Amino acid sequence: MDISTLLPFIALIVAIGAFAGILAGLLGVGGGIVLVPAFFYTFAALGYESPQLMQICLATSLATIIVTSIRSVLSHHKKGAVEWSILKSFGPGIVAGALIGVLVASSLRSATLQVIFGIVAIVIGLYLAFGNASWRLGVAMPKGIMRAIIAPLIGFLSVLMGIGGGSFGVPTMTLYGVPIHRAVATAAGFGAIIAIPSVIGFLFVNLPPEVTPPLTIGAVNIPVFLVVISMTLLTAPLGAKIAHAMNPKPLKRVFGGFLILVALNMLRKALMG
Repeated sequence: MDISTLLPFIALIVAIGAFAGILAGLLGVGGGIVLVPAFFYTFAALGYESPQLMQICLATSLATIIVTSIRSVLSHHKKGAVEWSILKSFGPGIVAGALIGVLVASSLRSATLQVIFGIVAIVIGLYLAFGNASWRLGVAMPKGIMRAIIAPLIGFLSVLMGIGGGSFGVPTMTLYGVPIHRAVATAAGFGAIIAIPSVIGFLFVNLPPEVTPPLTIGAVNIPVFLVVISMTLLTAPLGAKIAHAMNPKPLKRVFGGFLILVALNMLRKALMG
């Protein structure tokens, strides 16, 4: 990568990190839902499109989530908003699902992962656009066999999407009667227990050196991780301030529509080449 492509690349990654941070603070959705497609199109434009590209995008996105989710859960803990009992009871299942997700993701081709991302992102987009805070599946978080199904599924799907705990954890908890602010706080903890084991796994994925961008360890691109982290840490508090100053519900619907369009384009690219 020469200087003529390096500078625009850095500028684009800075902008992506800033946008993801604002979105995470503003809407309570993890930045990963933006980072994965943004990384994909950026790396592809630089000539790194390959059957392993989505693995690099997922792994690098999850690496950023380690930092942002730990920072977020500590901040929420100071306000007493984290439901630690939910984290402890769902944690082992989520970790197991995340590790299975790494094994599956590392064995799939990029086009297959694009299709999975596209389909699940459409579902998340529809929920953001049309979901209702009053919807309920129960009055308490599930136990027994239901928890044994739901917890690994959250970890598994999150890794295949390269996202933290927000996109699946928040709807799951609110559907079972957890107040939204406590669901958002606790889902930040989901993010950490999804991202830490999965990134460790992705660091040991063996990719051909000719398909990986410079300074990639396993499937994690270190320069992109560092730039995005520095920007999201700066801009996430700004997003949170904006959220407190205005009603984020209309923005959530707009972002849901935007996400559906991104997902449809990802599906088009995967299916039509």
